[in-house]
Amino acid sequence: MYSVIAVFIGGGLGSLARYGVSKIVLHNFNTSFPLGTLLANVLSCMVLALAVLFFGPKLSVSHSLQLLILVGFCGGFSTFSTFSYETLELMRSGNYFYGIANILVSILLCVFMIFILAKQN
Repeated sequence: MYSVIAVFIGGGLGSLARYGVSKIVLHNFNTSFPLGTLLANVLSCMVLALAVLFFGPKLSVSHSLQLLILVGFCGGFSTFSTFSYETLELMRSGNYFYGIANILVSILLCVFMIFILAKQN
């Protein structure tokens, strides 16, 4: 039961963080590129990689805390569905360059972030 509660709390906090990042980006940047989603996904990958590094074999951390951060928070903070929808909308509106750029930049930055940070483990 503690695992379910940990994922629930982490997911809520991650969703709030994603909402906050999106609001900050919308307030500060005027662009048709989905920068808020990109930033939330990259930051989520950074948090995940750092958490994996922190939770490495040297440290004994409760399973519930790992679930709260890795599954709950990072799952709520990152958003593949929004990324997919925004990319599709870019393509439907004829903005193929931004659509393809969103796919490439998102995948490359997110995988690179985890590769660079988690390789320390």
